[in-house]
Amino acid sequence: MRCVLAVAVLLPLAAFADAVPEPDDYRIDQYRAPVPGTLAGGIVVETEEAHALWQAGETAFVDVLPRAPKPENLPEGTIWRDKPRHSIPGAIWLPNVGYGKLADVTHDYFREGLEKATEGDPDHPVLFFCLADCWMSWNAARRALEYGHTRVYWYPDGTDGWTFEDHPTEVVAPEPGY
Repeated sequence: MRCVLAVAVLLPLAAFADAVPEPDDYRIDQYRAPVPGTLAGGIVVETEEAHALWQAGETAFVDVLPRAPKPENLPEGTIWRDKPRHSIPGAIWLPNVGYGKLADVTHDYFREGLEKATEGDPDHPVLFFCLADCWMSWNAARRALEYGHTRVYWYPDGTDGWTFEDHPTEVVAPEPGY
């Protein structure tokens, strides 16, 4: 009986311990870590909901996975090939806009990408994603809210959750301008 009682008491505590609180500001380091289950002002969606939004075709999907930089010290003549990004079909890829601090040029790039994705309508629904346990998408979704977008979705499982359910992907290229 004591064992059952101990389990009944500890299970809710374990679930609470795993909860990540929503921070007051952007995450600026350790971007691959457990994320909160909330986004103030936005709507958090699971894979089923993200897929339904994608099928409906009325929501802009924005992938914010960072793009690996070309190493500066490659020997002359070395061929550099970017790793292909397999993303949700129809998504626009705006790499590097999910960092906690952005240079002015990156803010401009992000705003221009959002302008294109939403056809200039801040009320147009827009969904942000990256990978599972990636703060980049949380930061980007929060930033879009600060930019004045009103229908912001955040999909924390990103392409990891998407491909786990065997939903289709396609190779995307970064939006020009970065």
